[in-house]
Amino acid sequence: MEIRIQSIHFDASEQLQAFIQKKAAKLEKFYDDIKTVEVSLKVVKPESATNKEAGIKIYAPNAEFYASKVCNTFEEAVDEGLEALEKQLAKHKEKTRKK
Repeated sequence: MEIRIQSIHFDASEQLQAFIQKKAAKLEKFYDDIKTVEVSLKVVKPESATNKEAGIKIYAPNAEFYASKVCNTFEEAVDEGLEALEKQLAKHKEKTRKK
């Protein structure tokens, strides 16, 4: 599984990148056949308390999943986005199992 992190108009710290790598790696528990995980981080304008956006896209054979969350911190946004994707992956796995 390949994990790509893109930070738009800023440089993501090593700590933030390590956090994302660790969290995204856990997605394989929910779905074995994930090819790529793309995480795009950006600061949303106007400057407000909740202005950190994380968009996460997962590519798997015959399926694509996406979640985007805006929170106070990038860590929180990534956490919530991955939670939403875990639900999507579980639902997809259930559907394919019934066929």
